[in-house]
Amino acid sequence: MAYDQAKPLHAGPEDGWHGVVAPGLRFAPESGRYHLYIGYFCPFAHRANLVRVLKKLDSAIDISVVKAYPKGETGWSFPGANGPDDTYEGSTPDKLFGSKYLNEVYFRADKDYKGKYSVPLLWDTKENTAVNNESLELLRWLQTGFNEILPQGSPERDLDLYPERLRAKIDEVTEWMTRDLNSGVYKAGFARDQAAYEKGVIPVFAALNQLELLIHKNGGPFVLGKDLTELDILAYATAIRFDAAYVQHFKCNLGTIRGSYPVIHEWLKNLYWNVKGFRETTNFKHIKENYTKSHHDINPLSITPLGPYPDIESGVNLDFKGIKPGAISHPAVLQHQQTLPGI
Repeated sequence: MAYDQAKPLHAGPEDGWHGVVAPGLRFAPESGRYHLYIGYFCPFAHRANLVRVLKKLDSAIDISVVKAYPKGETGWSFPGANGPDDTYEGSTPDKLFGSKYLNEVYFRADKDYKGKYSVPLLWDTKENTAVNNESLELLRWLQTGFNEILPQGSPERDLDLYPERLRAKIDEVTEWMTRDLNSGVYKAGFARDQAAYEKGVIPVFAALNQLELLIHKNGGPFVLGKDLTELDILAYATAIRFDAAYVQHFKCNLGTIRGSYPVIHEWLKNLYWNVKGFRETTNFKHIKENYTKSHHDINPLSITPLGPYPDIESGVNLDFKGIKPGAISHPAVLQHQQTLPGI
């Protein structure tokens, strides 16, 4: 998952922003200088916010949280966009500019911007411009970019989600995980015909089958064993939304995490209940209402299902080696799984 550090910050109205915060660069690490725009519903914003919290950068980088719905041509909105009664629990005003809509923030960086008004978006209050709105890039360099402002020898400063000895494996797994699982749920969910849906949904469960075996082989509690890595961030942001949204809303219903994948289920529960930062950055109300109330072509009545209940089950079994891995044995799923690199 290497990213091109030679990319221009912003190549023009069609391009996003690709800045990097690091000592000696244009965007130097400073507490209070940067602001992160997120939506709790978005798995891509979840990546960036989760690293922010795991690195204990909460006080150094404040956040503004958009509402979970609705989304129009102006993009996501902040509370109050439609009057004083326009509130939404868990969202915040735009703490920097008081904007009604996220697109207003983007236009401050480029008045001719023609791309997506997406979250996450990292903003530099010193130069009054966008720094980065690419979640995979943020995931990578947020781990180290602010280390010099963190206490020497502290766990948060030493936290490395991309350790050199595991990089080859992380890169290998990231390729199929981002393609078949993280993006796969969207390919299935936004398919416009049966053939496109089936083409999208089969790789999702092939990837889940493979992830189940990978965690089991390495013995947990994390994807690659004892080390929390980028793979846990990437997988968690999709897995925590799977039963709550993707199963019913995106028709990814060949199986569920809690019913079909006992290893992933325990891995997911352990992260949520036992690893500080995961539960704190997860908001099931925002997740469920965003998907069900923002995609009117998929769910025209905007009815949000009550289930599954509970949002996530309690009780964690850390004996990963003692759990028999599950799988979806649909022939097309197994066939696609065979094309993935060995675990």
